[in-house]
Amino acid sequence: MWWSLKELIAPEPVQKQPVVAWGRAGSGGEEGAKLTDLSGEGRPVTSTQKDPTDFDEKLGTSPGVWTGGEMANPVPSACCVVLAAVVVVYAQRHSQQDSHIQYERVGADVTMKCGSMDWDAAVTWTANGTDIDDSHLNGSYLILKNVDLTQSGQYSCYEGSSWHLKYQTYLRVGTPPKEPVLMCRSNNYPKGFYCSWHLPSPTYIPNSFNISVIHGTREMVCEKDIFPKNRCHIRYLQLFSTVKYKVTLTVTNALGKNSTSLTFDEFAIVKPDPPESVVAKPVPNNPRRLEVAWQNPSSWPDPESFPLKFFLRYRPLILDQWQHVELSDGTSHTITDAYAGKEYIIQVAAKDNDIGTWSDWSVAVHATPWTEEPKHLTTEAQITETTSTSTSSFVPPPTTKICDKGAVVGSGAVAVCWTAGLVLAAYGVLFI
Repeated sequence: MWWSLKELIAPEPVQKQPVVAWGRAGSGGEEGAKLTDLSGEGRPVTSTQKDPTDFDEKLGTSPGVWTGGEMANPVPSACCVVLAAVVVVYAQRHSQQDSHIQYERVGADVTMKCGSMDWDAAVTWTANGTDIDDSHLNGSYLILKNVDLTQSGQYSCYEGSSWHLKYQTYLRVGTPPKEPVLMCRSNNYPKGFYCSWHLPSPTYIPNSFNISVIHGTREMVCEKDIFPKNRCHIRYLQLFSTVKYKVTLTVTNALGKNSTSLTFDEFAIVKPDPPESVVAKPVPNNPRRLEVAWQNPSSWPDPESFPLKFFLRYRPLILDQWQHVELSDGTSHTITDAYAGKEYIIQVAAKDNDIGTWSDWSVAVHATPWTEEPKHLTTEAQITETTSTSTSSFVPPPTTKICDKGAVVGSGAVAVCWTAGLVLAAYGVLFI
């Protein structure tokens, strides 16, 4: 019998029914509340009692739980229970299939068995839902030669033509880890130091890292950071100690493991972060000066007790050679030998006055020294001179009356006149 979704979700209200109690004869009870003998006729007898506590005592149920009054329709409830059970079973089977993972090295030959199926059983293999050619089968076994990263995925084996799933696994192709790269540094001296690590090349499968820190004979706790994930920090328990620290890092995955270690003094790993908020600007009326200012790194906890010194470098963009200035105190400096009108690039580094190494360079800033604005010439004499020069350069072409035929005698004279006229005319055209 089937019920609609509406009936399962919101069954119709039922009529109030008398309580039906099942129990053994002779179990007690007051007048009007008879219990059926399960070994006898099995006749249910109604109860008119309405006190939940009183009825609980008779049935042996927990006090305060109302077991009488109304009885819900048992059919939809039973259906819901069955559906819930089916969902739980499916989820369990599905999770069991997904949890079966097989790891193999790149270049290895892989053999997969179809569960408990015989070697000569008829089976079908799929990879990520796509049928695998029979050329990769040896009986019911799946043979993969020289596997590579592209062959990672879900492999399933089905029985014959019935397509009953007999075996399923997830193949992960990868490599064992190489020696990890480990670095330890104190950027907040004297509070402590941190260690970070990474692999020189990916393994393509999950890796786990284990780090141990030993100071002399004492093992210290390295607290893992949430971000970045491959880092942990250690707090100094004793300052100015001459005892060395030893840090060992081990990386492991399903295909192998590797490790590395560092041994160092407390002072050797002190390295501040770069200076912050670096600003460079021109100095008015000084074409060769630039004013540079910066702030201590915010991660350096006590610059008063552990002061920093700074290293400034600068160069014009047109040159590759840097100029350097080391400053023992202060967080500003004036460059006095800049090239006028040339854009400069400037960076600053920091270091503890006595121990450790220099920080990385700060973010580069750009600045150009002050330059005087050009003056525009607008005097009346310059305007008049410009006008006369432009007008005098124009020469009108000569007229055709340059030779008077009546005043010249002979054909030779006429030719000379016409030649002179042509020369003058050409000269005039050049100045138009």
